[in-house]
Amino acid sequence: MNKIIPFQYLFAHLFFVVGWFSLYSPGIFSYSLMIFGFVILPILEIFLPKVSFNSFFDIDKTKNSFLYDLILYLTIPFQFFSIILFLYVINHFNLSIYEIIGKTLCMGILCGHSINVAHELGHRKNNFEQFLSKILLLSSLYMHFFIEHNRGHHLKVATKIDPASAKKSEWLYIFFIRSIVYQYISSWKIEYKRLKIKRLSFFSLSNQMIRFTLIQLLLLFTIYILLNIYSVSLFIIAAFFGIILLETINYVEHYGLIRNLKDNGRYESISEFHSWNSNYPLGRLFFFQLTLHSDHHMKSTKKYQKLTSWESAPHHPTGYPGMMLLAFIPPLFFYCMNDLVDYYNSIKIESKKHF
Repeated sequence: MNKIIPFQYLFAHLFFVVGWFSLYSPGIFSYSLMIFGFVILPILEIFLPKVSFNSFFDIDKTKNSFLYDLILYLTIPFQFFSIILFLYVINHFNLSIYEIIGKTLCMGILCGHSINVAHELGHRKNNFEQFLSKILLLSSLYMHFFIEHNRGHHLKVATKIDPASAKKSEWLYIFFIRSIVYQYISSWKIEYKRLKIKRLSFFSLSNQMIRFTLIQLLLLFTIYILLNIYSVSLFIIAAFFGIILLETINYVEHYGLIRNLKDNGRYESISEFHSWNSNYPLGRLFFFQLTLHSDHHMKSTKKYQKLTSWESAPHHPTGYPGMMLLAFIPPLFFYCMNDLVDYYNSIKIESKKHF
C-alpha cells in the first residue's frame, strides 16, 4: 500500500493535462485551466473537510520513496512541452483575440505552477535538484528567485525588511510592485555580498545574477530567431502572469504576521506563528503541500511529503485557490483576514508569556 501513496501527488499534474486541453482547444475551452484553477478548485475546497491526522497523507510513515521526487521531476518535461505547444498554437492556429488571451493566461498558470515546484527543488541540498529548480525558473523568466528566496526571504520572513511578506491592510496590487522590484534588487545585493566575501569580481560570470540574466535573454533571443517577436511578447506576458500568481501566493502566505524586534536588535526566532496554513486536501495535493507553510519555514530543507500541519499555527478560512481569489478584492480580503491577523498575533504574544 505504501508504494502507491506517492502517486496521489500526480493529481498536481492535472494542471498540465487541463492546460494542454486549454492550449489545443478552440473558443471558450481556451479558458478551461482558468476555470479549473479559479472556479472548480475553490468551490470544491469549500465543501471538502480539512485533513485529519490519520489521513491518506499519513499512511506512508517513512515517506522516503524516490517516487515522491520523480513526480516532481516530471514537471520539467511537462513544462517545456507546454511552452512548445503554446508557441506552436499561437503561430499555427487561426486564433481570435479572446482565444489568444485564454491560452496566454493558461500558459501563465503553468508557469506559476512550475515556479512552485522550482521552489521545492531549490531548497534541496544536492546540485542536481537545484539545477532542475533553475531550469524551471528559466521557463518563467524568474531565475533570481533562486537567490532571493533561499538566502533572503527565509531569513527575513515576517519582518518589515522582507519584500515578500505582506503587511496588514496592504493592497495586493501595491504588494506586487514592492515584492517584485525589491526582491530583484535584493538578489543583486545578496550576490554582491557573496562575491565580496569570496573576493571575486562582481562584473563576471561568477555573479549568478549576470549568468541568470544572460541565460534568460538567450532563451528569448532563441524564440525570436526560431519564431518571431510576437511569440516572444506573448511568452513574456505568460511568464509575467505566472510571476503574479507566485506573488499572490507570497501575499497570502505571510499576510499581516510579524516577527518583533528583541532588545538586542535582532528579530525573534521564526515560529509556526509567522506563516499561514491551509490544511485542505486539494490544496495539499495540487500545491505539493506548500499550504503547510509553517512547517516549511521551520525547516526549509524538509521534503514536501514530510511536511506536517501545526494546529497552533494561523490557518486560512479557506484553501489557497480561494484565498488567492479573495486577495484580488482587497476590501473583502481585509474583512475576512484582519481580525484573524490580530487574533494570531495576540495568541503568539500570550504563548510567549506563558513560556
